[in-house]
Amino acid sequence: MSEVSMTRKQQDLILPNGTPVDTSSPASSSSLLNRLQLDDDLDGETRDLFVTVDDPKKHVSTMETYITYRVCTKTTRTEFDLPEYSVRRRYQDFDWLRNKLEESQPTHLIPPLPEKFVMKGVVDRFSEEFVETRRKALDKFLKRVADHPVLSFNEHFNAFLSAKDLNKRQGLALLTKMGESVKYVTGGYKLRARPVEFAAMGDYLDVFTQKLGTIDRIAQRIIKEQSEFLMELREYGPVYSSWSSFEEDLHDPLEGVSGCVSNCSSALEELTEDMSEDFLPVLREYVLYIESMKNVLKKRDQVQAEYETKLEAVVFREDKKTPVPSDVEKCQDRVECFNADLKADWDRWQNNKRQDFRQLLTGMADKNIQYYEKCLAAWESLIPLLQDKQDAKGETN
Repeated sequence: MSEVSMTRKQQDLILPNGTPVDTSSPASSSSLLNRLQLDDDLDGETRDLFVTVDDPKKHVSTMETYITYRVCTKTTRTEFDLPEYSVRRRYQDFDWLRNKLEESQPTHLIPPLPEKFVMKGVVDRFSEEFVETRRKALDKFLKRVADHPVLSFNEHFNAFLSAKDLNKRQGLALLTKMGESVKYVTGGYKLRARPVEFAAMGDYLDVFTQKLGTIDRIAQRIIKEQSEFLMELREYGPVYSSWSSFEEDLHDPLEGVSGCVSNCSSALEELTEDMSEDFLPVLREYVLYIESMKNVLKKRDQVQAEYETKLEAVVFREDKKTPVPSDVEKCQDRVECFNADLKADWDRWQNNKRQDFRQLLTGMADKNIQYYEKCLAAWESLIPLLQDKQDAKGETN
């Protein structure tokens, strides 16, 4: 609907970001989520590279135990020899790919991977829940790379998707964190001041980190309290069931209460699982995304600091007639390239963030609505049982 055709009432219902509010009643509690998913599907019509991660398998050898995932690719790009590929990759292969992207595309924001290490005794990294959570994160990582206009054409990404034996074709000599830091440190250069627009990015990331950290901490506490409440409910319901065997007149209502509590327990368990498996992973992905963005900002600052130092040396030189050295011009080009790539990736990241959190929050609302609807339906089913007993008692009197 255009602004011209919007009614006065609709114009009043606009979110702070300028988005008009749809006041029509949804057909069901999940229609908003379905509409969002439909929008995402429509966006995919222009894509020429589709990647999915599925079918995790556990491998046990004398040396180690690990999980591999099937990576399926469908494409019409001429850079690929075939239109479809299916290969198996383990986590360290994904880690290799990300390091290679970071090494070969230093001016771009590389999507984060889920954290590799887990605390032993706290999380079973071979459990179905953990493997599925990691599979979803790896799938999202590849999809983000595949949707990027530059990263998706990287030769290492092509090899990752198509090579049957990644070890033989590319090798797995991973860069260490120390190696990365050495690669991008410009020794002795210090940035005077970060440009306003990039300073604003850094400030935004600091605030965003704090907000996500607070939400994550409170969400984990809610999940803990819900889990404890769930344990109480599981003990609470059977009490009514055992009580009913001693009360002939109240047998049906007491069994009804037991059934209601059981249904509410199941609904709460689903809500808690959704929060653990769908809500928290998105928060943690964006915490890692923020770290990646800050690293790119630091690299940009280092390149600018190098350029400023070299330019200053030229300005204060004694021979003013000598042309500007080529290395200064090359350094300036690097700064401009960094600025352009970082701005483009920042806009893309902000757009992805809006879509991800819109879908996340809509899904959270939908799950909560479903939870309360299930609890309400459970307790409403008890009312006829109580009325029947009251009517029967009245007839007896």
